[in-house]
Amino acid sequence: MTFHTEYHTFHTRSKRDYINITDKVGAALGESGIAEGMILVSAMHITAGVYVNDAEDGLISDIDEWLEQLAPYREDYRHHRTGETNGDAHLKNLVVHHQVIVPVTNGKLDLGPWQQIYYAEFDGMRPKRVVIKVMGE
Repeated sequence: MTFHTEYHTFHTRSKRDYINITDKVGAALGESGIAEGMILVSAMHITAGVYVNDAEDGLISDIDEWLEQLAPYREDYRHHRTGETNGDAHLKNLVVHHQVIVPVTNGKLDLGPWQQIYYAEFDGMRPKRVVIKVMGE
């Protein structure tokens, strides 16, 4: 089995952002030379996430609004007693989750017709990393 690992850093201009990283994941797959296997894509921060869904602006706005309703920014989170002000970002991460696994078949990402891979930032405006680990033969 062969492994290929890449790290990518994102520094968003806003607190919340959703970045399509499908091309970066596909490029990592190409670099790996793997034809059959899987790719793990994982946010390396507990206030960010990775998910697979449709690349449609209206849906991305709907996801953002839904997450903000589930875990709105508030000043009274107990987590804020630590000096942090990102309690909502930790909760949003729990809903989106921090990683996905994508199958690789015949040297290509084996995604459905509308599926794309997204990095979801919930506490941005600072550098954060994502690891892409390709595994297979």
